[in-house]
Amino acid sequence: MTSRVQRSDGNRNRVRLAYLVSHPIQYQAPLLRRIAQDPQIDLTVLYGSDFSVKGYTDEGFGGIGVKWDIPLLEGYRHEFLPALRDNATVTPTTPMNYGIARRLRGYRGAPAFDALWVHGYASVNSFHAMTAAKALGIPVLMRSDSWLGDRDRSVAKLAAKRLFFHTLSHMIDGVLTIGTLNADYWRYYLGKDFPLFLAPYAVDNEYFQHQCAEAALRRDDLRRELDLSPDRPVILFASKLQTRKRAEDLVEAYKRLSPAPGREPHPYLVFVGDGEQRETLERAAQQTGFQSIRFCGFRNQSELPRFFDLATVFVLPSRHEPWGLIVNEVMNAGRAVIVSDEVGCQPDLITDGVEGAVFHAGDVEGLTDALRRTLATPDIAAEMGRRGLERINHWSFAENLHGLRQALAAVTKKITA
Repeated sequence: MTSRVQRSDGNRNRVRLAYLVSHPIQYQAPLLRRIAQDPQIDLTVLYGSDFSVKGYTDEGFGGIGVKWDIPLLEGYRHEFLPALRDNATVTPTTPMNYGIARRLRGYRGAPAFDALWVHGYASVNSFHAMTAAKALGIPVLMRSDSWLGDRDRSVAKLAAKRLFFHTLSHMIDGVLTIGTLNADYWRYYLGKDFPLFLAPYAVDNEYFQHQCAEAALRRDDLRRELDLSPDRPVILFASKLQTRKRAEDLVEAYKRLSPAPGREPHPYLVFVGDGEQRETLERAAQQTGFQSIRFCGFRNQSELPRFFDLATVFVLPSRHEPWGLIVNEVMNAGRAVIVSDEVGCQPDLITDGVEGAVFHAGDVEGLTDALRRTLATPDIAAEMGRRGLERINHWSFAENLHGLRQALAAVTKKITA
């Protein structure tokens, strides 16, 4: 399947960019539309699978059926590659497609593209594409959300990884880094002189700011739906209820906000999302005896701004969180954000005491203190949210596109950054 966005004669002087990615991703669709509008870039997206368009079962959300309610394929040229293996999951060996080399080669012998952008390196498709591009003389840009973290690695595994990245460094011409920790990762494995271009992980700021402004007009409707009193602040968690998200730390920290045994904390605690830990978290909430904790289940993309608007502070206490785009989204509502120091976006978006608070992952007392500091007065949380909105306005698709143009200018010599 190919989209109806067609080339025009004016595209001949643009960089012909192929983007290879496993499947349509809700966070990426608005960015791809923005890139397709750029007068210097002629974009074609090559997908391995269409499972996210059809609807699928997401084990991360507890095995529920997911069908995104935002357009995933509109506004940019795209193709679905013929499949050898596609089981509606993303692993190193699925989706697996054929015809990638033929598509890059084009139909007249000369390469069909001036550059290839590959999302992720740990898949058969990625190596197929990079190998083919290398043979055709097409420069390759890599993007992934990896960072070093603190996971234990054996000497043998580290040696194997070093060898892998030595090979990878000869197959790619530049890396599109998503932020500070990701750039550190690539410098560690590829060396400080390898070409890196900041193309920050961003969301459609304009969309979320508009949706949050619209939600504010109907805030009382959601309060009534959730049975929330308007004079109490709201602590929001919105993500998959998985072990690594450490939502149980938030329940424990919330308990510690109780002013006296048997008395509810003043704020409400609202969970949006589903997953393997939902039953465990609901039991823990019941055991507190509080009537102030709400579980709202999975909510689709267009519904989330209603919850962002309702929140006083958003909390993401994860371990090993590669980025956390939900943080970008909620910052567009002008809300304070508390994150652990293992949320990948933290160095770039949240400074402790400025846009919110930062605590050491797994430190429940540290999280409790962060909540107390942020919610000490309504003005503190409001000011943090205001600063967060200012910061996210400079971490946007505009900066992302600028980084991509810089990279294309460097590897193709066809355009200026």
